[in-house]
Amino acid sequence: MRVLFVLLLALCTSLQPAAAQSRVKDIAVLQSTRDNQLVGYGLVVGLNGSGDSLRNAPFTEQSMRSMLDNLGVATLEGRARLKNIAAVIVTANLPAFVRQGSRIDVSVSSLGDATSLGGGQLIMTPLRGANGEIYAVAQGPVSISGFQAQGEAESVASGNPTTGRISGGGIVEREIEAYFEEEQTLTLQLRNPDFSTAITVTDAINNFGASAFGMRPAQEIDSRTIAIRKPRDVSATRFIASIENIRVVTDSPARVVLDESTGTVVIGADVRISRVAVSHGTLTVRVTEAPTVVQPLPFSRGGETAIEPNTFIDIAEEGTQLGTVDGTDLQSLVEGLNRLGVGPRDIISILQAVKTAGAMQAELVVQ
Repeated sequence: MRVLFVLLLALCTSLQPAAAQSRVKDIAVLQSTRDNQLVGYGLVVGLNGSGDSLRNAPFTEQSMRSMLDNLGVATLEGRARLKNIAAVIVTANLPAFVRQGSRIDVSVSSLGDATSLGGGQLIMTPLRGANGEIYAVAQGPVSISGFQAQGEAESVASGNPTTGRISGGGIVEREIEAYFEEEQTLTLQLRNPDFSTAITVTDAINNFGASAFGMRPAQEIDSRTIAIRKPRDVSATRFIASIENIRVVTDSPARVVLDESTGTVVIGADVRISRVAVSHGTLTVRVTEAPTVVQPLPFSRGGETAIEPNTFIDIAEEGTQLGTVDGTDLQSLVEGLNRLGVGPRDIISILQAVKTAGAMQAELVVQ
């Protein structure tokens, strides 16, 4: 597996360029415009021998017989031996303000022991909301990004061939009632909650509202929520369009993210580390067994062939040098870690130990 090492460098001194600004629409979302999740159970047909084995997935056979009965096809009793059908779970997000007849993307995931959904066709599947009502219907050819090939002695797989996607495969059959134009108070939620950012966004909206509408419409509620009052004689759509392009400087807490599965290290620009000494080494103990076959002497009586054990133990220790790491800014922190000459996975261990020692002034997130 390829090891990734990502270090985000940021310039923090007065001689460096000003912090980048973001639009309100990119850092916040209206609470009344959230998506709604849909889920359904369906069948994918037309698979080339890569479907469910009906003996291990009896629900697939039950669903197949139920579908054929609804289509007016009589099925015979007994176990079917088909391998071109698979039971799947279909999921989708229903965006806000969609109308009846709009198309949405759907995701398809195998529920049984099918090996691939490639080349399959999802038959009509109703998608339900949390209240049990049907809001959309999905159907269409399944597109997958992975593949799997196998023979008698070897198999090759890339990606995940048991999950797929149907672009525009869902048709909205029922709309979710929305009273956006009738709302007098709108709720703005930050994607990344932060008290400083909430105050900055509130002040920017109030400054714009004072000059454009003669009022200060925004009021911060907490680190994530901002309440906005809609001006009179202005539609909610036009009002939101006027404030969503306001640019503000966002703030975020100091955070270090470590992904041990891929070796990825992401260090935020505000991370600070007090001066510490680090010694990181690798101890390798190698044990090799090389048994020797011992034969009896020629013409000896009662001699037997025996195996004499022979063990070799090799001990090696590398990278035991002691180095110092300190980080008044992100660039000096990266240079200090690079001076130790260790890889990304070793840096993950070092940063975890530094946090335990209390020398890291940042939140450590391990995924």
